[in-house]
Amino acid sequence: MKKFSLLIAFALTTTLMFGQLKFGPKIGFNASKLTTSLDSVKSQFKAGFQFGAFVRIGNRVYLQPELYYTSEGGVFEKDSLGKSWKQNISLGSLDIPILIGFKIINTELVNLRILAGPVASFVVNKKITDLNSVFGPIHKASISNANWYIQAGAGVDVWFFTLDIRYQIGLNKIIKDVSYDGKNINFNTSNNVWVVSLGFKI
Repeated sequence: MKKFSLLIAFALTTTLMFGQLKFGPKIGFNASKLTTSLDSVKSQFKAGFQFGAFVRIGNRVYLQPELYYTSEGGVFEKDSLGKSWKQNISLGSLDIPILIGFKIINTELVNLRILAGPVASFVVNKKITDLNSVFGPIHKASISNANWYIQAGAGVDVWFFTLDIRYQIGLNKIIKDVSYDGKNINFNTSNNVWVVSLGFKI
């Protein structure tokens, strides 16, 4: 973590000294899926949104820190004889990506870019809804409050609009081990997300 912080500080200092600075608001749509290693539990995609702001520092090679609020989650379902449950998990989080990008095409009017980097995510809202008469095993306390991701994707800039398509991979268990029906259950859950976002450069 210390080496990573030093690398980011060096990249930020370099781009500030030799690069351009742009920033602006952004909004986006996401499709997230809480995956589990349990064969007996099915998971489904859940649609969500995000809004926030970004800063882009640099020219052909650039650093792009962002801060935005994300609504995401997933649906878990276990179908078993006499004990079927289904839970809808809705999460709201503050996400902080630190992305490094490269412009494959770099003109005044149009840019084609690739970018990647880590994301720190802090859950600020949790809602778990049981969708049938049987209560499921997941509770608010089961959800990790701080999570890490890797985000990678591509983007295009046209004039002052910036459009990105990214995939985000969870690096830690977002749902802790839970106790249900007298047994300990390890969901081994990560959160994987597709994101499409539109920004406005100032």
